[in-house]
Amino acid sequence: MDALTRIFSRRRPVIGMVHLPASPGQPRHQRDRPLRLVVEAVKRDLDALQAGGIDGVMYCNEADLPYATRVGPEVPSYMAAIIAESRQELSVPFGVNVLWDPFASLAVAAASGAAWVREVLTGVFETDMGILAPDPAAIFTYRERLGIGQCALFANIAPEFARSVSDRDVASRARGAAYFGCDALLISGPMAGIAFDLAELRAARQAVRDVPVLANTGVTESNVAETLRWADGAIVGSSLKEDGNVWNPVDPLRVRRLMAAAADARSEAPMAAPQIGGSTVEAS
Repeated sequence: MDALTRIFSRRRPVIGMVHLPASPGQPRHQRDRPLRLVVEAVKRDLDALQAGGIDGVMYCNEADLPYATRVGPEVPSYMAAIIAESRQELSVPFGVNVLWDPFASLAVAAASGAAWVREVLTGVFETDMGILAPDPAAIFTYRERLGIGQCALFANIAPEFARSVSDRDVASRARGAAYFGCDALLISGPMAGIAFDLAELRAARQAVRDVPVLANTGVTESNVAETLRWADGAIVGSSLKEDGNVWNPVDPLRVRRLMAAAADARSEAPMAAPQIGGSTVEAS
């Protein structure tokens, strides 16, 4: 049984992002905003996502700009506190992502009971945050040490704000991550809210048949049906917000419309991966 089948109640799940406000110590942190008000805003986003029919949610410290490859303990502590206060609103599975620190993400998962974490887990990348070179052996070992072996590892093999420093293509990176034991593979565009390259998603899916491949950025109402004809699922953030702005609250109408657009593709059998071309799903 693959991770998506184990975690979700339906095929090709759509996961909605819960973008948390900036953590303590971060440049955008609002010191005069009580945790109570933060939790209330998070609950409103959770209500909007679930009312629209979303299959799962993922908490993320999106506002902690600029992103770091290692975070201090205040960041996962803040996230865990928010999750503890808001998760009683949930009727769907949830995951966590601490940008871009896999150890912090696993710590939050251990504290909160998250079903998965999303991180860059393999490869070496030149990024806007500097060189990103995760240690997969240490990450997998840390998960076991925390006693959360069932927490799925969603590996971002084509991360935002980054390019691989090697000449290994996305299919090779997909095979490597799958061989190491990553539970799902994610294909992203050049930055949050910008669409992934459909050719890369097809290549990863063709290379690794037994591990789910998800679209990680730029999924919208206009392209979700086509996306889910190729991908095993999708993670959606910006396009579900009011006016499509990542920093705005979740718009329940946008959620409903996206999930309605996804319905036909989700009822079909997945398409077989053909010869790879150069087409790209465009963001709107």
